[in-house]
Amino acid sequence: MSKSMLARLLLISALGITPLLLGGDMGLKANLVGGTVASISGKSDVRIDLTGERSLILRNKSTAFDIPFDKIHMVEYGQRASRRYAEALVISPILLLSKSRKHFVTVGYTDEKGDQQALVFRIDKDDIRTVLVGLEAKTGRKVEYQDDEARRTGRG
Repeated sequence: MSKSMLARLLLISALGITPLLLGGDMGLKANLVGGTVASISGKSDVRIDLTGERSLILRNKSTAFDIPFDKIHMVEYGQRASRRYAEALVISPILLLSKSRKHFVTVGYTDEKGDQQALVFRIDKDDIRTVLVGLEAKTGRKVEYQDDEARRTGRG
């Protein structure tokens, strides 16, 4: 195979793969566990996109919802720790010594009608720092921590 034929083949392959790579979901995975917004169903999987210049964008399978950063007035971080009882029974009693932590972020904001709204998200442990730092940077608000343990975990 000649070099020019190989170059063409590589170019065509790259052009074909690029849209597939860019077509993936934007944002970080999260679970919406509650809130006051009727248009977003509670307990649903969403993607949180913090890359917008003016707003936080939430996407699920069917809709997209945005919250202007300048309308966000509260960002709170908390966690819930629990023992791993089920895993201890199934796998090993040594797991009773470890805790499972779930990370929650509450975003309070004012909607376009001037009403106060709030959304509560469960964030994966690998993404919590990214979400907290991104929200602080974009909103200009400091994250409020529910307790000292959340403060230590949230700050890395």
